Amino acid sequence: MVSINLKNDIKPISYIKSHAADMLRYVNETKNPLVITQNGEAKAVLVDVEQYQKTQDAFALLNLVRLGERDYLLGKTKPLDEAFAAIDKKIEKRYGKRI
Repeated sequence: MVSINLKNDIKPISYIKSHAADMLRYVNETKNPLVITQNGEAKAVLVDVEQYQKTQDAFALLNLVRLGERDYLLGKTKPLDEAFAAIDKKIEKRYGKRI
């Protein structure tokens, strides 16, 4: 888990204008996000691509869990043995045999 270092990981927008390359190098090396401020307020976060992708993957997984929970609450689920039997039946119908 990445934590923010308040001294190094918060920079004003004026710093970006003259140190963009340094900021990119910093987030890529440390994997720490940089919080960018404007007029003393946090306005954006600069993260390296790998960390961004991990965040997006985590959100996608959480969305799948949410959808599954919704289906469960709506009664749109079936026991595991029934689900596998239905899959086996579709495979057998498509390929003419069980795989």
